Amino acid sequence: MAAVIDASGAEKSETAGREFYELRRYHLRRGPKQRLFDEFYQHAAIPAMVRAGLGPIGVLGVAVGPDSPTMYVLIPHPSMESFATANDRVRADPEYRKAGAAFINVTATDPAYVRVESSLMVAIEGVPKLEVPAAESQSRVFELRTYESHSKLANKKKIEMFNTGELAIFRRTGLRPVFFGETLIGSRMPNLTYMLTFEDMAARERNWRTFAADPEWKKLSTTPGFTDPEIVSNISNLFLRPTAYSQI
Repeated sequence: MAAVIDASGAEKSETAGREFYELRRYHLRRGPKQRLFDEFYQHAAIPAMVRAGLGPIGVLGVAVGPDSPTMYVLIPHPSMESFATANDRVRADPEYRKAGAAFINVTATDPAYVRVESSLMVAIEGVPKLEVPAAESQSRVFELRTYESHSKLANKKKIEMFNTGELAIFRRTGLRPVFFGETLIGSRMPNLTYMLTFEDMAARERNWRTFAADPEWKKLSTTPGFTDPEIVSNISNLFLRPTAYSQI
């Protein structure tokens, strides 16, 4: 991550004012461990994270997509230091250890999950902080999208496209951001990962159609340097639903 030196000689990060996001993916087995996961995050992990100064924490399950059951946990951090120290701070919390004992102290023959994966992202300038959606109906859905690029230069160009024009079109056409993150550590790099929220799947289809037909989007997407063949090599997406205890 680049940094600059201000007039006083102090280091000032170019990411100042932007959040960092850890996105965890817990691969579970069907059965009682799904309930154990929910109880752990609801009663132990989220309260401890909040006491450690983190949040809001999102816990969402796969509604449409591969590897079900998989639970996604989104953890925002105000700084890289927060990310680096968060696990130790949470694990040192005695209330966390007590409330989460059934999940934390599982045996090798009866694990709580199959595997957990994690990626680290930094928010882009156009959406510097997580935007918590207003409470909606039980049918609300979150769309998690990943734009892969063939090079870091192309990845940065796609981020520039969002910052300078595409985000404004998103908002105007009903595509509501939750977060936009440039992946710093993770799989399928380089990539940009973002999350949108919709009242339901019908609203999702309607708003994407409005976006695709927008004259400003058509102009921007055909501008040399911003066309998909130049800067995006693959797009993947899946649909998530929040748990009853999710803070997002």
